[in-house]
Order: sequence, then C-alpha cells, then structure tokens
Amino acid sequence: MSNQILCSTGALIGRPNGRDYHLLEKLVPELKFDGLEFMFYSDWYDDTESLTEYLTSLKLPIPVLHVQKTIGEVVSEGDLDLAKKRFEINAKVASKIGAKKMVLHLWNGKISDSKFERSMAAYQEFKDIADSFDIDLLIENVLCNVKTPMTRWIELREKYPDIHFIFDTKMAKFHDEYKLLFEPEYSWLYEEGHIKHYHVNDYGGGYMDWDNLRVLPVGAGNIDFDPFFKHIKDTGYEGTMTVEATAVRSDGTVDTKMLNNCYDEIKRRLS
Repeated sequence: MSNQILCSTGALIGRPNGRDYHLLEKLVPELKFDGLEFMFYSDWYDDTESLTEYLTSLKLPIPVLHVQKTIGEVVSEGDLDLAKKRFEINAKVASKIGAKKMVLHLWNGKISDSKFERSMAAYQEFKDIADSFDIDLLIENVLCNVKTPMTRWIELREKYPDIHFIFDTKMAKFHDEYKLLFEPEYSWLYEEGHIKHYHVNDYGGGYMDWDNLRVLPVGAGNIDFDPFFKHIKDTGYEGTMTVEATAVRSDGTVDTKMLNNCYDEIKRRLS
C-alpha cells in the first residue's frame, strides 16, 4: 500500500465557473492524481440524485467527501436538526459515490468555536449518522477565533477517545500549530491512530493573518514541508492526502498544470 494523493474538487469547481460539477468530465483526464476528494456545495441539496448519478457514471475513485462547510456553523447557531438533515444528505451522497471518509468542519464561519459546547455535543450525532453508512467521520483542525484547533482536538479526544481527525497543514500554520505534529507531546495523534487523512496545502500569511487565507500550492507559501514529509515517512502513514490549492481562475478556467506540479512535488518528497 502507498499514499493515495487526491485532488479536491473544490480546487477545480468554484463560483467563477458556476460550481458546475459537469466540468469534472473534462478536467479529470488532464490531472495526474490518484483520485478525488469531493467537495459538497450548498447549491446541490436539491440536485443530489443527478449529482450522484453523474459522479458514479464517471467511474472515478472518490474515497473522501468533504462535507458542506456551513453545517458546523448551523450547529453553532443552535439548529442541530437542520445540521443533521444536511449532514445525512452529504452522507448519502458519500455512500453512493463510494467514499469511505467524510471531512467535517465541526465549527465554522464567523461564529467559529465560540459555541464549542454545541459542536462537542453534535459530534456524536454526526458520528452515528456516518457510522450508519459505514463511513469514517474525520474532524478537521479548522480555524478558531476563541481557542485553537489543537486545543479543541484535545477536548474532543478527552470526551471521545476513538475520534478521528484530518490534519490540514495550512490551518495548522495559521495558528502556529504546524510544528506540534512533530513534537513528542502530541505523538498520541498518530500512535493512537487518530489522524486518518491530510490536507497538504501551503500558506503565505503570518500568525492568524486573516487577510491571507488563500490556499496555496506546496512551495508557494512559507511552510517548511521537509519535517512534514519526514513525519509521514517516519510514522509509516500510507493513507490519503489531498491537494486543495485553488486552481480556478477569475474567468472560470482551471490551472491543471499547477495542480499536477503539486502532485509531482508530493510524489517526489514521498519517494
């Protein structure tokens, strides 16, 4: 087994090209990746049947689905029922397209982790739904405005000892928590098997630099990836990792060359 390097469909489909998932048919043959991480957008809640039929017809490996981002925000605002309804739709799509992992922003948006007690309680509700579809639910280290992602992970692990995470390099760097992944104090993250997926993204800003949140390709920001890839090899991680670098240009065209360069760079560093 070896690492499976995925491309996020969020890097390919965005507002400039109308979030048209039908573009995948043209774009994917131009990519070198081993599969896709499918980003679910809010536009598609009334179109899931056509969406899943289209995706399955492409016969592409899609091992990971990224849950629609504002679900965690809805939880924080106090509407758990609506959040669960939307999450279940995401889970049904994931199941139909063959995804075995779901990435969730358990908190999100301006409200972020300011109502973390609601997020903490909602986790089990989401986990039960994911389990019913035989899908592994992964909580991302998304940006916080009260505490930090690692602090929130520790709180979640204390309550849910078997919880699984997805580590995003950009999110970690934003909070100056990137190096924690390599420190002995946090070896429980991999020794206990909590991390099941990685987002490999670069970052061009400083500590909590809200004006520089753009997702950059590996090598285009200020993250030192040498210790990261050493960590991947030293820990024997052979799971999935996703490139999310924004490739959609303002005119809606997609820079597939940039994404393929990311793939080549990651492959080179893993070899």
